[in-house]
Amino acid sequence: MLGRGVLVGSLLLYLLFQSGWHALFLLSRRQELFAHRVLILGTGPLARQMGELLSSTSRNLAIAGYAPCVSSAPPGGTDRDDGGSVVPPEQVVGEGGDLLRTARETGADLIVVALTERRGFFPLADVLKCKLSGITVMDAPSFYEFVTGSLLLESITPSWFIFSSGFRRTTLFNISKRVMDILLALVGLLLTFPLFPLMAVAIRLDSPGPVFFRQERVGAGERLFTLIKFRTMRQDAEQATGAVWAEKNDPRVTPLGSFLRGSRIDEIPQLINVLKGEMSLIGPRPERPEFVEKLKLVIPYYSKRHFIKPGLTGWAQVRYPYGSSVEDAVEKLRYDLYYTKNVCPFLDTLIFLETIKVVLFGRGGR
Repeated sequence: MLGRGVLVGSLLLYLLFQSGWHALFLLSRRQELFAHRVLILGTGPLARQMGELLSSTSRNLAIAGYAPCVSSAPPGGTDRDDGGSVVPPEQVVGEGGDLLRTARETGADLIVVALTERRGFFPLADVLKCKLSGITVMDAPSFYEFVTGSLLLESITPSWFIFSSGFRRTTLFNISKRVMDILLALVGLLLTFPLFPLMAVAIRLDSPGPVFFRQERVGAGERLFTLIKFRTMRQDAEQATGAVWAEKNDPRVTPLGSFLRGSRIDEIPQLINVLKGEMSLIGPRPERPEFVEKLKLVIPYYSKRHFIKPGLTGWAQVRYPYGSSVEDAVEKLRYDLYYTKNVCPFLDTLIFLETIKVVLFGRGGR
């Protein structure tokens, strides 16, 4: 028989050692000694962007330096594909051009190829030698995706989409995702149905107009559907302005509407759209057709976000604050395409848990 103090003692020891292990792990992440060292191949604007990304990330990565691309360059030995060096001169390493020796001297575990134009400049033999010597090699878009959880749209080509390892959804995954959408939507509607009469009375007392707000949105395959929400704006909100994005402290939002938006209660009726198969629980947020047509003209690959069903919540919603401009649409597209590329049960679960945090702390609503 074990004594009654064994369980308490075990829990205390577990708490002590587990807390100590977490503290040691977090401390090591802040020490450059334990960081993975990254050598950036290139000295132009793209290389500088990768260096700035390294400086701002919380991942356990440290910059080993910038290696100029000289082995295949024309006479003069400059990184001419990037229009000249724009990185800190003191961080440029390996002037001799031997990339493998430079990587070993700087202790690099990873080489990021950050060349804007590779044709005629890419040091194929040197990079291959590094790869075969056990050093990981990544291009700038892949490294950006790895660090940020989004896509570097400016450096992506159509061939990248074609040959990428992502953008793959099996029939089994599609069926299981649809089954989970139906089950969770039914549970959500059953749990929140008692709120519907209360919300109807509150919305009618708050401002004149219908209880539900219906609006055309763009779904999968750019097919239009009618999205349903609890009304949070005045009935004549766009009578004078036409279709416009919601702004911070938008005067069109009613007093009750501000609470509904902040708590995400206004989104509950969209579970009906999920049951109808027009939406999924997880996916890119559906946009209005008026905005989609404009954004497709100015943002490359914007229409690619419509290859999957839109969702009540998505990767962009938990990773990026509410946006109301073309620039914000670009940033959100980076995350939407990342989700489209890497969609899987684990990512859906992560987004679901992050959404709970967003709702509890009221971040992002307008």
